[in-house]
Amino acid sequence: MDSPTFLRFQLGAQLRRLRDEAKVTTERAADVIEVSPSTLRRIESGRVGVKGPALNALLDEYGVDDPELRETLLTMAREGKQRGWWAKYSDLPPVYRQYIGLESAAVEMQNFETIVVPGLLQTEAYAIAITSSEASQPTGEAIEQRVKARLERQKLISEGRLRLVAVMDEAVLHRQIGGPQVMHEQLTAMISAAKLRNVTLQVIPFREGAYASMLSSFAILSFPANPGVVYIEGLTGDLYAEGEDVRRCEVVFNDLRSSALSPHASVEMIQQIRDAEHQP
Repeated sequence: MDSPTFLRFQLGAQLRRLRDEAKVTTERAADVIEVSPSTLRRIESGRVGVKGPALNALLDEYGVDDPELRETLLTMAREGKQRGWWAKYSDLPPVYRQYIGLESAAVEMQNFETIVVPGLLQTEAYAIAITSSEASQPTGEAIEQRVKARLERQKLISEGRLRLVAVMDEAVLHRQIGGPQVMHEQLTAMISAAKLRNVTLQVIPFREGAYASMLSSFAILSFPANPGVVYIEGLTGDLYAEGEDVRRCEVVFNDLRSSALSPHASVEMIQQIRDAEHQP
């Protein structure tokens, strides 16, 4: 696995499971390794790593005596300290870094968007317009780094390392982000992306009316030989869901695909809207 973020995320999930099974409270586990409960929660969420001595202390507290499991977790902790390619972008928010790290380890993404074009399909001009409008009011340097990182993420698609199934509301195609020229180029880029073997695009037309999850965008990340994760971006924080929540979201995503036009009809709609509404 070439993503240290993914290793930290998986290690954190294992530690959370082991603590729950041992019926050890967050406060008690934090005391064992002499950190605050909030720091332990960050370890269990994969946002920060854990050193070998502290990890061993936690495993002792949880009663983990399987030497193979202990060695596996210690290896994950060591390799999770490495730096991913995104580390060179110092102005990226920590939550965005974590998402990039998980995405880079995935083999498939099922992405539903209600308002904006999926990040892996955004042109540079469109990405600049989106990033510049963020409520956090990022600096010019921060905008440049986030856009560069987004474009580098797109190598997952262009190099065929990730399969993308993207479903979006028709509103995404009409919203004038960046102006007519930017939107014309953006829709043209989406039409080109749809020709790739590892990309599937579908649009839910306005005439469909109400449909499942129409108020919430999300992405389901699938990994080789590991459980999937659902990512939901929110104004007050990002949410990662696992287990049964992933299965529920997969059911919803399949329902969304049923509500959407076929991939061929979706591309035709994108072309029609581009030519009718977004003339440069």
